[in-house]
Amino acid sequence: MALLPRNVSFSRQVLPIIAVAGLLAAVAYIAFGLPDRELAEPAEKPAHASGALADAPRVAGSGVVEPSSEIVDVGSALSGLISDVRVQPGDRVGQGQVLFTVDDRAVRAQLRQAEAGIGEARAAIAEAQAAQRTAEQQLALYRSVEDAAAVSRAEVIQAEGAASAARTRLELAQARLAQAQAQAGTARTELGRLTVRAPIAGEILAVNIRKGEYVSTMGGQQQPFIQMGQTQPLHVRVDIDEDEAARVDLGAPAWVSPRGAAERQVEAAFVRAEPQVVPKRSLTNSAQERVDVRVLQVIYRLPETDGLFRVGQQIDAFIPARVSEPKRAEAASE
Repeated sequence: MALLPRNVSFSRQVLPIIAVAGLLAAVAYIAFGLPDRELAEPAEKPAHASGALADAPRVAGSGVVEPSSEIVDVGSALSGLISDVRVQPGDRVGQGQVLFTVDDRAVRAQLRQAEAGIGEARAAIAEAQAAQRTAEQQLALYRSVEDAAAVSRAEVIQAEGAASAARTRLELAQARLAQAQAQAGTARTELGRLTVRAPIAGEILAVNIRKGEYVSTMGGQQQPFIQMGQTQPLHVRVDIDEDEAARVDLGAPAWVSPRGAAERQVEAAFVRAEPQVVPKRSLTNSAQERVDVRVLQVIYRLPETDGLFRVGQQIDAFIPARVSEPKRAEAASE
C-alpha cells in the first residue's frame, strides 16, 4: 500500500497483527462480558406440596381469600347527599347497625305536611259527624210527626238532603284522612331507607363515600359505597382448571399457602364446590397461562392464623386427587 513503508508488507505483517488483536478482544469479551451463569436459589420459594401430599397424587390451584359470607356491597336505595358516615375500614358491626345516612330534610318536610293533613282530616271528620247527627235528628223529628199538615213535604225533602250531604262530607273527610295517613307512612318508609344499616354482622372492608358527597342510584357510582363481610372465619375460593376438575377429591382438606410464602402452609377444611364451571378470572401472571380456560371453584375454610391471610389475597392450594380404580387395586396388592 502507498501509506506503508516499502519494506513493510500489509498482508504479511500488518494483517496478522490486526487478526491477533481481534482474537484477544474476542477472548476478553467472552471472559468478562457474558452474564453470570452460576446457579442460585430463587429469591422466593415457589409453591410446592409438603407433608402427606408431597409424594401423593394431588391437584394444584390458585385462588383468592374472601369472607365466609362473600363480599357484601352496600348501597343506598335513594339518591342524595351523605349526611353522616359512622364506620371506617376495620370496624366490626352488628346486623342492623347504622353505616351511613343520607340527607333527609326534604322527606321530613313531607312527613310534617302529611301529619298536618292527618290533623286537618280528623277535624273535618269530627265536623262532618256532628253535622250528620244534627241532620239525622232533624229528619227523624220530621218523620215522627203524625200530623201531616204540621210538616210540609218540602221540609222533609230538605232534611233528607241535609242528612245525605252530611254523610257524603264524612266519607270525603275519611278518604282525606286515609290519604294523609298513606302519605305519612310513605314518608316514614323513605326516612328509614335514607338510614342505611348493616345487612349482616361482620367487618367493614372498604368505605368509598365521604360526608357531603352526592350519591346516586342511577348507576353513576363506579364502586360500591361500602363493602363488608364476615371475616371470622375466612374462606378461600380456589380455581381448578376444567381439565383437572374431575381429579379433585371433593370433601378432602386442602393445603393452602399465601402467595410468596410457600413455606407457611395451613390445612383448610372443605366447605363446598360451586355447581357451575365459570371462566377463569384469577390469573397467576404466568406466561404459559391460558386466559380462555374455565374453572371449577372450590371453597375451603381457613383456620385462625393471626393475620397470615387477608381478604383479596392470592393463595396457592394443593388438593388431594382421586385415585383411579386400577391404581387403587395396584396399591392394595402391594
